[in-house]
Amino acid sequence: MPARPEPNGSEPTGSGPNGSDPNGSDIVPGTLLSHLHPDARASLLAAGVRRRFDSGETLLHQGDPTDHVLVLRSGWVRVSATTTDGQAVLLALRGPGDVLGELAALHGWPRTATVRALEPVVVAQFRAPVFLEVLHRQPAVAVALLKQLSTRLRDAERARVDSATLDVAHRVAAHVLRLAEQHGEAEGRVIVVRMPLTQQDIADQIGASRRAVARALGTLRERRVVTTGRRLITVHQPDVLRAFTASAPNGT
Repeated sequence: MPARPEPNGSEPTGSGPNGSDPNGSDIVPGTLLSHLHPDARASLLAAGVRRRFDSGETLLHQGDPTDHVLVLRSGWVRVSATTTDGQAVLLALRGPGDVLGELAALHGWPRTATVRALEPVVVAQFRAPVFLEVLHRQPAVAVALLKQLSTRLRDAERARVDSATLDVAHRVAAHVLRLAEQHGEAEGRVIVVRMPLTQQDIADQIGASRRAVARALGTLRERRVVTTGRRLITVHQPDVLRAFTASAPNGT
């Protein structure tokens, strides 16, 4: 079923699976919307057209010449790319508050990845000229976009170094630590990461087998460093996790 525009593209008034929370409680930390004051956030979203996608639908196709931008209001998506030899590579999971397709709007490039909904998703969709006008009129949005893009670049650089220098146990620890630092929420002395991340997703992102990732997470659980659940990773001892990551031979 194709994506459906809302009747009037207006700001939703409540939170939940079919709309975003005006107060930002569903927004993932470290995302574009998380860096904005509620007023700037509302102004940005009001400039876009609200659209829905069903679970399994494709939001963006790798290689397409389209240049519109999407801002996730609710739901999670999977971002992947296909290599020249036909291998599908998981790049990231993106959640509420994230921006998608900004490179096409900024540079006019074809889509560099395919984005598929993991669950029902609501987005604000912007034509490229509209999104660029928002960036010119609202410096806070431009700064928020720079923050998110710089974070993604730093994470990609760290992941490349980790892949070249760390064993699987330390790569898993480093990946969980990055998730906690960028997307976690402090709840007392623990950090909680809420996203629909599977062991296979972690394995795909760090270049390891699911079995090896399961063993590494099992060790962290046994040591009470982390616990895992459905759509949930809880880091109970952030300092221990950080120290373990830093202790790897040739680690960063």
